[in-house]
Amino acid sequence: METLGGVFSSSVGGARFEPMDTQPALGRRLGTTDAVVIGLGSMIGAGVFAAFAPAAQAAGSGLLVGLAVAAVAALCNATSSAQLAAQYPESGGTYIYGRRRLGEWPGFLAGWGFVFGKTASSAAMAMTFAAYAAPPGWGRPVAIAAVAALAAVNYRGVTKTARLARILVVAVLAALAVVVAVCWAQVTGPGVGARILGPGLLDSGWYGILQSAGLLFFAFAGYARIATMGGEVKDPSRTIPRAIMLALGVAVVLYALVGTSLLAALGPDGVAESAAPLAAAAAAGPWAWAVPVVAVGAALAALGALLGLLAGLGRTTMAMAREGDLPVLLAAIHPRFHVPHRAEVVLAVLICAVILVADLRGAIGFSSFGVLVYYLVANLAALTQARPQRRYPRALAVAGAVLCVVLAATLPVESVLAGGAMFAVGAAYRLVRLRLRPPARAA
Repeated sequence: METLGGVFSSSVGGARFEPMDTQPALGRRLGTTDAVVIGLGSMIGAGVFAAFAPAAQAAGSGLLVGLAVAAVAALCNATSSAQLAAQYPESGGTYIYGRRRLGEWPGFLAGWGFVFGKTASSAAMAMTFAAYAAPPGWGRPVAIAAVAALAAVNYRGVTKTARLARILVVAVLAALAVVVAVCWAQVTGPGVGARILGPGLLDSGWYGILQSAGLLFFAFAGYARIATMGGEVKDPSRTIPRAIMLALGVAVVLYALVGTSLLAALGPDGVAESAAPLAAAAAAGPWAWAVPVVAVGAALAALGALLGLLAGLGRTTMAMAREGDLPVLLAAIHPRFHVPHRAEVVLAVLICAVILVADLRGAIGFSSFGVLVYYLVANLAALTQARPQRRYPRALAVAGAVLCVVLAATLPVESVLAGGAMFAVGAAYRLVRLRLRPPARAA
């Protein structure tokens, strides 16, 4: 095995794996609308149907304040990601930015947190889909089938991903419109304000509010998918920043509307006690036909989130393999479909294994911890950019870094411990890999 330009070329079993400059390139086929749809599909699937209940458990009606804090953190992180993506329009997202601006270790930790945190998220989204779509006893097989089907879509090329994401986003937005309508249709009398506010927005204290913000931040992380697919976007220096801000803006408005509607219909305790608050709100309303509509919307939202997660995971894994931080086999790009096909297959198998064996009740907190570390690296990298590359004030990157640390530290203790263990394993893996790596040959 020899080092070539920072990427390994190796021979295994007689088959030789070529250096990356001889591999086919990813195709730049995504426009602004495609990029916005992929990011938005990732956000609305993960957050709307999964994050409000644990956020209400942490903060009651204070989840609305937590939502605002999470939105500010997401905005700061989005500006850092956008200007970094404009300077480095490559697949891999913050893994690449961390390596270019801060060094190999920060980049590795960002990539490791993204890959393993989002692998757990992918399994959770597949199981969410199955919870709404599968008959009793068939949850895990249906979840695995969903992963296999969407991995096959991604394998065929990124334009197939974007087309399916667009269909799913439209269907989910229609279902959410029904949820909002049915929530307000059941609200009567002058006490709606008291029902939304409950005992008070600050009744759970700032720790509970910050914990809810950390959990709700999980919902906003979908725009990372846009940056991780930077090698497949047309005119990336213009398209990526625009797509990130558009997707985030739509998501913030949507979450605020849905969160307020749920509190109006169920109250803080009702949202906290329900595993599926949107379905509970529909069932409590006057329109019986809304219940299956919400179920279908939830299933499609989970599929949309899973689709975007699989696409982003494959690109980040490919980028890490190119730099030697993961096995070089995962860096291969399909000569016809121009996607990191080996990475996508391996990740699909790993996600299916998680579905078979794992209890994913803590998946949101675990994923949030990994993603907050990921964006901490992005903000720190943005702080090192020279003035010509900065599109936004440095204060936003500083605020983003501080909020990432605060929100990660206030997540549930089990999530912090699991996330810390994940990064410890990653650091040990890289240290072993560095010891085993042969020295580069002199030119």
